[in-house]
Amino acid sequence: MTEQDQKKLGDTLWAIADQLRGAMNADDFRDYMLSFLFLRYLSDNYESAAKKELGSDYPDNKINPIPHLALWYKAIWRT
Repeated sequence: MTEQDQKKLGDTLWAIADQLRGAMNADDFRDYMLSFLFLRYLSDNYESAAKKELGSDYPDNKINPIPHLALWYKAIWRT
């Protein structure tokens, strides 16, 4: 990506953020966006972190399409 393309992309993203923000204070909008980015980070990394922490207790889910951790939670809360 050229420097000109990066500038154009940055300008476009900035315009979109301004439109989404509307009349909201820029600092408040930033706080919301940082929160959303943090939640996105958590959701992207949650499954791999749980697999690492649970080790051999992490459920093997080759047959059942239910998310791995849903099976683990179900087993824990059943007892």
